[in-house]
Amino acid sequence: MEHRELGNSGVEVSEIGFGAWVVGTDWWGDRSDEQAVGMVEEALDAGVTYVDTGDVYGHGDSEEIIGKAIDGRRDEVTLSTKIGYDFYDNPQAGHGELPKELNREYLTEAFEASLDRLDTDYVDVLQLHNANVDEVTPEVRDLLREWKESGRVRALGWALGPSIGWLAEGDAAVEYEEFDAVQTVFNLFEQEPGRHFVETIRDSGPDTSVIARVPHSSGLLNEQVTPDTVLEDGDHRSHRPKEWYETGWEKVDAIRFLEDPDHADGTRTMAQAAIRWLLAHDEVASVTPTFRDGDDIAEWSAAADVPPISEAEYDRLEGLYARNFDIDRDDGMDVLRTSVDGEDIEAAGLDKRAASY
Repeated sequence: MEHRELGNSGVEVSEIGFGAWVVGTDWWGDRSDEQAVGMVEEALDAGVTYVDTGDVYGHGDSEEIIGKAIDGRRDEVTLSTKIGYDFYDNPQAGHGELPKELNREYLTEAFEASLDRLDTDYVDVLQLHNANVDEVTPEVRDLLREWKESGRVRALGWALGPSIGWLAEGDAAVEYEEFDAVQTVFNLFEQEPGRHFVETIRDSGPDTSVIARVPHSSGLLNEQVTPDTVLEDGDHRSHRPKEWYETGWEKVDAIRFLEDPDHADGTRTMAQAAIRWLLAHDEVASVTPTFRDGDDIAEWSAAADVPPISEAEYDRLEGLYARNFDIDRDDGMDVLRTSVDGEDIEAAGLDKRAASY
């Protein structure tokens, strides 16, 4: 497993990370706390040492599980958590988004609670969880700097979401000197705004890195959702329209050449190729797939060892993406979310309509 630095922070993360949302909720299947701890330990043994959790995942459950899993191994782990959602005073309704609090008093209390659950006195990376650009005030930035200067936080990030978009927020993360990372949905099929952030960082200098989540496009690129898959109502992927999956399967067929690279010995699975494509961008520090079991951990962590994407393959993918993979139907999901009435999307010249938050 190779490692990359987050911006210029000095904090190194494994190229493939563990997205600990999976062990804090039942959105990706039920498992006991013992099984969840075992998954994290298995990932660490495979070299996946960047662990990305958040206080809202299971309302603290994920952090407690991670705290147990890394007990005695804290020095092996680059530990990240997120704060900003007020789940203490608000019940969770399905997959709905909770209210956010980003004032100094709330963030301080939330951070202390996270440290207690993780059983540590510092985190390597602290991320603001889906904060809107107008919520990250000078007061908030001052607080983050204080934590960083005190050593309780080694690097800072801004996690975008919950859906795809929030370009103004990502641009602010790249612009503000406090932030070392911006986390966003980024994959072969959903390249914006991740591509925009990569290009901005490339132009402005490597002070910020991208952490890519949903690298497998919600089950398409790891082929865990196929034409024969029946998604249950509680499955988090069921919000995708039928058209999105139908066009997605055609896109997967169009990139089958990635499984049998012609420039090097060896093969890759589609899931491994999707990760390697993201890591072809120097600006991407870590990719955090959603490991559901030991088989996923074994296959996806091994992506570090399969042939990288060649220049010829990359160029071929660029052409396919520019032509919408030669598909002339709408996928039903061409909306980038925005907190600034689409001004960020329009200014970037992206060809997708914007939906206000």
